Amino acid sequence: MSGFASANDLSDKIISFDELGPGLFAYTAEGDPNSGVIVGPDGVVVVDAQATPAMAQDVMARIATVTPRHVGQVVLTHYHAVRVLGASGYGNPTIIASETTRDLIVERGQQDMDSEIGRFPRLFRGKESIPGLTWPTHSFKDRMTIWLGDREAQIIHVGRSHTAGDTVVWLPKEKVLFAGDTVEFGATPYCGDAHFADWSRTLDAVAALGAEKMVPGRGRALMTKDDCREAIEGTRSFTTDLFTRVREGVAKGWGLKDIYDDTMGFMRPKYGSWVIFEHCMPFNVTRAFDEAGGLDHPRIWTAERDVEMWKALEHGTAMKSAEVHS
Repeated sequence: MSGFASANDLSDKIISFDELGPGLFAYTAEGDPNSGVIVGPDGVVVVDAQATPAMAQDVMARIATVTPRHVGQVVLTHYHAVRVLGASGYGNPTIIASETTRDLIVERGQQDMDSEIGRFPRLFRGKESIPGLTWPTHSFKDRMTIWLGDREAQIIHVGRSHTAGDTVVWLPKEKVLFAGDTVEFGATPYCGDAHFADWSRTLDAVAALGAEKMVPGRGRALMTKDDCREAIEGTRSFTTDLFTRVREGVAKGWGLKDIYDDTMGFMRPKYGSWVIFEHCMPFNVTRAFDEAGGLDHPRIWTAERDVEMWKALEHGTAMKSAEVHS
């Protein structure tokens, strides 16, 4: 038994399907991974697919209340299993991701799938409906544009932050942004595969778009410029505070367990009420410790490494490899 904090999160969440503008919708569920929906004249684009095909069916049911059109394209903002493994539930769509995201699926997609299914039993109810890894049918380097009639949707590999392949979907005319996990709102950023030193610069690029409405990776739909700004700056504050504190511990020569305990005490007063805080922090501090020690490319999380890390940081047991920068 892993004992992950998320293992105790078994209650169903209230789902919202909010209209951001004509044909633009946010599928959110009290801090669970969000999806975005763009209705075009010939079909629908879904931004982030949900964790399983079974869960995708609920997104499809919401879409059916606003349009009879089929889902023609699914955009993956990054490679994490909770975002991508539901893609087959939308029929046979075109699946779009950045080249870096595809590379990460090649490198670590299976390990990530096994790891996340172990961490999130509620999100992966219906996991037997997953046919396997989700593979992009189309990839791009920096940006691409899709046209839905006269509606422009820019798909932008915006920079390294939550992962190396982070992608946002920006509608410049409507000033609506589907941000993926580059931005969270009232939800703890998961940083187990993050690039802390780059995240703030990536948020600068996100802020420069000038979104007036936003679907963050987690948290409610944001309907004003002030809400969008608050989400960006809250994400910046969390990731900067955490990495700064961990780097201070590394500079003092502290070990991972001492840094974790110190960082939890430092972060909890300000951020402890954000959803999934208890779950994310062991992964976050472990990655920050690695990056502060010079490891640019995040180590791969496996189901076995998850359990080993959790026991070491939450229960104080000996850890074989968490403090090895390799």
